[in-house]
Amino acid sequence: MKNRSVGFAMTILIIGNLVAVLSDSLIKTMGKDAAVFQFVFFRQLSAVIILLPFCLRATKQSFLIGLKWHCVRAHVWLLGAVFMVISLSTLPLATANAIFYAAPLIMLPLAMVMYGEKLTRYSVAAGIIGFAGVLVIVRPTDISWAAFGALVVAFTIAVNNLFIRKLPTEQSVAQTLLLTNLIGMPASLMLALWENKPWDWSPLITASGSSALILVYAATCVVAYRAAESNKIASAEYSGLIGAVIVGYLLFNEVPDITTLMGTVMIIAPLLWLAKVESKQHKKDSIQAIAVNE
Repeated sequence: MKNRSVGFAMTILIIGNLVAVLSDSLIKTMGKDAAVFQFVFFRQLSAVIILLPFCLRATKQSFLIGLKWHCVRAHVWLLGAVFMVISLSTLPLATANAIFYAAPLIMLPLAMVMYGEKLTRYSVAAGIIGFAGVLVIVRPTDISWAAFGALVVAFTIAVNNLFIRKLPTEQSVAQTLLLTNLIGMPASLMLALWENKPWDWSPLITASGSSALILVYAATCVVAYRAAESNKIASAEYSGLIGAVIVGYLLFNEVPDITTLMGTVMIIAPLLWLAKVESKQHKKDSIQAIAVNE
């Protein structure tokens, strides 16, 4: 997988982020009065049911490999899922997603600390300009609880993506996702019981649809971040913002203003520029490698 190109990894991330927007739109349909912890538990339950058939041939021993890191990721993922429901139920879809896309910028310094990755001036510039675009869209005059929740989501996305490299590569993507949801279920169930709201199974269908879509996103993250260094592809996470603007307009009548459009351009333009720069660098490195071998 490490031999795959940066362009391949970025393409996979773009597809995943567009799918994630559809998952977000399903969560938003639940409204502000939904039982948050119940809904999160339903998402995890449906995810386990979806993934289990893909893991039946795996040995019991294979599930125990790297269990410590799976446990950490599972509860970080749970934290992000809870705050995602809270923020999406309050903020416009495009605004919430704009804050979520602070994750690539958060990943840059974390990757440097955790893995000693070197930040190129191109990736730093793309991250800064992209985050500036996020601020243009949000126009933060004060930080609401919903906006704070969205920032927590961004942080959990960044941490989970970086922890992917701690996971055993011999485990399949389905195994990784199954463990992430299964290990987090006891905590989500306890939170649902603590919430003390009447159990309502009607959101299960919506939760199942959201789970199926977010599993696609999570799978693309596992594939992409195993294929390339995070600082080279993290800006591809911004691509879903265009989808959020479009879906927000079509489904929730959230009309983006000129400032939102300007911010979106500020986010997407560096992504395209970084992809072009990395493509040229990849070709240059390939030519140099051929010359050395000759």
